[in-house]
Amino acid sequence: MKRLIFMLLSVFFFTGIQAQNKKAPQLGKDPIDKVVAAMTLEEKAKLLVGSNADKQFAFMATSAGATAAIPRLNIKTTILDDGPTGLRIDTIVKGSDKKYYCTGFPIATLMSSTWNTALVSKVGAAMGQEMVDYECDIILGPSLNIQRNPLNGRNFEYYSEDPVLSGKIAASMVKGIQSMGVGATIKHFAANDQQTMRMFNDSRMSQRTLREIYLKNFEIAVKEGNPWGLMSSYNSLNGTSVQSNYPLLTSILRKEWKYNGVVMTDWGDPRVTTEQIHAGNDLLMGGAESQVKDIIEGVKSGKLTMADVDSNVKYVLEYILKTRHFKGLTGSKDPDLKAHAQVAREAATEGMVLLKNDKEALPLLSNDSIALFGIGNYIYYANGLGSADVNKPYVVNLPQGLKNAHIYYHPLIDKFYQSYIKTSNIQLDESNEKTWKNWFFGYHMPSEAYIDPVFIQRRAKDCSKAIITISRNGGECLDRDYIEGDYLLTYTEKELIKNVSNYFHKHGKKVIVVLNTGGAMDVATWKDQVDGILMAWQPGEEGGNAMADVLTGKVNPSGKLPMTLANDYFDIPSAKNFPLHYVFSWDELLRPNKEVMAKKNLGYTNYEEGIWVGYRYFNTQQKPVAYPFGYGLSYTSFEYDNAKLKKSGNTFTVTVAIKNTGKVAGKEVIQLYSTAPKGTLEKPLRELKGFGKTRLLQPGETDNVAMTFQLRDLASFDESQMNWIADAGTYTLSIGASVEDIRKTISLKVAKPYMESAPTRVGSK
Repeated sequence: MKRLIFMLLSVFFFTGIQAQNKKAPQLGKDPIDKVVAAMTLEEKAKLLVGSNADKQFAFMATSAGATAAIPRLNIKTTILDDGPTGLRIDTIVKGSDKKYYCTGFPIATLMSSTWNTALVSKVGAAMGQEMVDYECDIILGPSLNIQRNPLNGRNFEYYSEDPVLSGKIAASMVKGIQSMGVGATIKHFAANDQQTMRMFNDSRMSQRTLREIYLKNFEIAVKEGNPWGLMSSYNSLNGTSVQSNYPLLTSILRKEWKYNGVVMTDWGDPRVTTEQIHAGNDLLMGGAESQVKDIIEGVKSGKLTMADVDSNVKYVLEYILKTRHFKGLTGSKDPDLKAHAQVAREAATEGMVLLKNDKEALPLLSNDSIALFGIGNYIYYANGLGSADVNKPYVVNLPQGLKNAHIYYHPLIDKFYQSYIKTSNIQLDESNEKTWKNWFFGYHMPSEAYIDPVFIQRRAKDCSKAIITISRNGGECLDRDYIEGDYLLTYTEKELIKNVSNYFHKHGKKVIVVLNTGGAMDVATWKDQVDGILMAWQPGEEGGNAMADVLTGKVNPSGKLPMTLANDYFDIPSAKNFPLHYVFSWDELLRPNKEVMAKKNLGYTNYEEGIWVGYRYFNTQQKPVAYPFGYGLSYTSFEYDNAKLKKSGNTFTVTVAIKNTGKVAGKEVIQLYSTAPKGTLEKPLRELKGFGKTRLLQPGETDNVAMTFQLRDLASFDESQMNWIADAGTYTLSIGASVEDIRKTISLKVAKPYMESAPTRVGSK
């Protein structure tokens, strides 16, 4: 009898549960508003707080994070992973002996140096396919902060000193990734322009500076790329934490720009949870249980409205609906790494910038014998440190690339460096343990080796050319330094360049320097000593092959600089308002004291240069530079002709005919700048408004390139009125090969002033 009663009660109990479940709305079947209305406060709070990567979420052993599942409402977990230069996952999976890798693509600086939006989208699509294969829903990239200062340790993740180039390249990357049915997350929004004190620094600037330089790139990426996600940055902006900044995250992003994707915080310790939610952060990452409690208590106490919570929940649910995990789709776990490596190699070759090529020092000839100097040939950086460091199946350095291209390099030099590095590493092994600090700051590497001048002299006799490779790296949490061995060359590196150049030039032989670096560095003090300079950046896993492609002429270089290379670091307008060498303890980075927070460039940074970032300053002031913005050489030459302007409403299209007038096939980057008439605001001499790139042109071939912009793109921000304003008058449109190499000009008459209100003020500045 007891058994029968128990069975009947069980039937009634489970029938009741099933009835409740049937009545509960289901995400994907019922309207989102109905799902939100059915959620408890606890469920809503749980959904808004992301999970840390301390357990297995999906196929990979760990992920950067995940969103919470609520099974009764059919709300499923989704997976978030790094990173800006390729999908970053662990190589080892529990229960499998196989190692799983992702393609290491070139860094963002190189991608922008291609000035090729179609190629960038192609890279994004390959990255997106690997996300599909490894069951990732949204990737934490691309990064697109402005390269305000060359010492920013994370510049390798960023595209340019110019917001138009940065925004359009980022939008192209987003579109490529999302073409595969997965999401991209643009970051770090906004003005997160230094790594020193990155979690606490207050970026202080005028409203015009903010709008024209540090928000413009994000505005373009949002409107043209429509990314699934956007990540709010750690720093403060004009006195208010970005993650608690309602004017920025809601008034500008949501209301002015009409952004409808999900907004997440950067990873880190919980801040003021109720302020973050109210400001417009939909996902608090990496997430902590205390934040769930903060949301619940915040609503109950009145510190947080249910309307704020519900709005954020809707954005999260809309994101979840798009994902592959929600749709029940799985991945192959077996991406086509070989095909994607070829995409990485193609991008790498097209983004390398030939800075110097006197008397045709390049390309190399098939019968050249190369004296390959520099430890940078063997300590090769495919990408920078931290969350952008992809677990790659391999990397190809320059010696390997030259070998693959059948270019001879002297075996004695190779033998010397191999032995030197092996000996040096014995001494460094103890300090190179695998720790979080080394992951962020990098492992200790051998310094440049001293080479006996007699040895160099002998190689100058038996080799036809010399190549010297110099490498630099950077990453999260730590900025670079204005010291020898970082921005500047070391004494040993300078001596190597001097001695190699002297001895090889005595024999009438050329010397080429290859720079394997994540960002700008000093070239002015030594560039006159050598015959050729190739800025190879950090070109990904196929870098050595790509460098060899360009050095041998298999691929004609077509990259152009996305930033200015100054003659002197202290010529750079932001130099006095950027941290120089400062040694932190680990605790100080995470918990700075009041003394540190009160220091200029640590606790706060003044953007006193205003809008005069990079070429806007150098070109306007006609201040000499080592190499200007947009500059890059080719093995062929191009003629610009038949420039035309077509107007359709407030849309303008400039076309120009580009002819290859040289002897080898090549591509050319075309840049469109505007010069405004004298008006209400002081403006730069030239500002980039558009760009294009030809297809591969055979000698004698012509391509017509079109560049489109809007009337609003001519406007500057008048902070006294909080309006975008373009004055009436005659604008000069300059078409050039760099900001200083203008080939054609067109006049554009604007009959009446253009004005657009943008009333939101971010802080008091």
